[in-house]
Amino acid sequence: MTVTSAEPEPLTSDPYGPDSRYAFVRLGLSLLISTIAGCGMWAIVVVLPAVQLEFGIDRAAVSLPYTLMMLGFAFGTITMGRMADKTGIVAPVVIAGALLGSGFLLAGLGPQFWMFSAAHGLLIGIGAGTGFAPMMADVSHWFVKRRGFAVVVVAAGNYLAGTIWPLLMNQTMPHLGWRGTYVMIGVIVSCTIIPLAFLLRRRPSAQVMNDAEAATELARADLGMSPNMLLVLMVVAGFGCCVAMSMPQVHLVAYCGDLGYGVATGAEMLSFMLSLGIISRVGSGLVADRIGGGPTLLIGSTMQMLALSLYLFFDGLTSLYVISGIFGLFQGGIVPMYAVMCRDFLPPREAGARIGLVVAATIVGMAFGGYISGVIYDATSSYRMAFLNGIAWNMLNVLVIVWLVWKKHQAQTVPA
Repeated sequence: MTVTSAEPEPLTSDPYGPDSRYAFVRLGLSLLISTIAGCGMWAIVVVLPAVQLEFGIDRAAVSLPYTLMMLGFAFGTITMGRMADKTGIVAPVVIAGALLGSGFLLAGLGPQFWMFSAAHGLLIGIGAGTGFAPMMADVSHWFVKRRGFAVVVVAAGNYLAGTIWPLLMNQTMPHLGWRGTYVMIGVIVSCTIIPLAFLLRRRPSAQVMNDAEAATELARADLGMSPNMLLVLMVVAGFGCCVAMSMPQVHLVAYCGDLGYGVATGAEMLSFMLSLGIISRVGSGLVADRIGGGPTLLIGSTMQMLALSLYLFFDGLTSLYVISGIFGLFQGGIVPMYAVMCRDFLPPREAGARIGLVVAATIVGMAFGGYISGVIYDATSSYRMAFLNGIAWNMLNVLVIVWLVWKKHQAQTVPA
């Protein structure tokens, strides 16, 4: 079936209703905020070599701020998502702007490495997380017919940030140093995100939320399970798919180095993969609006597993570019589909908290997958078993999604 939601068609007479002109203006603002806030995830990657040199520490130690940032990111998606459910999105975004601004200032001016690390975990990570899952949850309330597209557009802000901010930092660091660049980012972020937040003051009408509540109850009845049970299944699926996803994303550069192609080639290959991820992220939303979030997620996860399997059989340079391209074309749209499924099946008034929890599970899956792949490599001196480990976790994800899609299909085909 092509129907993705049981919610009524939007009323074109309502200038602030779902899929209205205002909804698209709001979508553009949300994408802008998400792209600005996304600097919190990518800035640390750019300054790592300079930070390591200044503080005189090893590579393992200088990686700690990134790990802390990711943990803060996961925490922010949950806590700020829950706040957005209660207060609307303005307060979380204002807090995010303040956290990001103060975090970059503290990290840039702090004389101690522990201050640099703490700023990323307690301030920058939480602020960056607010610009991801809570923003997806908020924009999902403003669309019915084009909800999948809207969610993935906001999610693409994270990838856009990974394209824009490193380029900007590469221009400023030769002149300002990494500390001056961090201070500059802190000022820019706080002076843009906080004012933009107040343009999102309007909240969906009670009628829109009531219609959405009724639609999700009807959709969930087809599955025959409680909201909490469905949430647990999506957490498991999200964790599994991102353990698999992390294998090439985290280790592709090192893998290319091991094969003799050089880390520069690996970095270029990774950039190629992520650039195609933007295309797949937006494309998956268009597909989801036609066939539903569940089937779209199943396609992406299955193709990701296929791409991981291809890494086992081909390691030529051209082959790796092709396989990485396939991987990028399908993995980019996977995580936003969990947000679409949450909105299709779970209570909309709890969307921020529930989407935040599922997204946090994917982030933890990325962190665990990147780490365990390194452990497996150290134990076997090869990435072959690490790829097999990723495929196994990916298979768990596919099995969960297949079961959910099958349950939904059965309910739709059984005569009343």
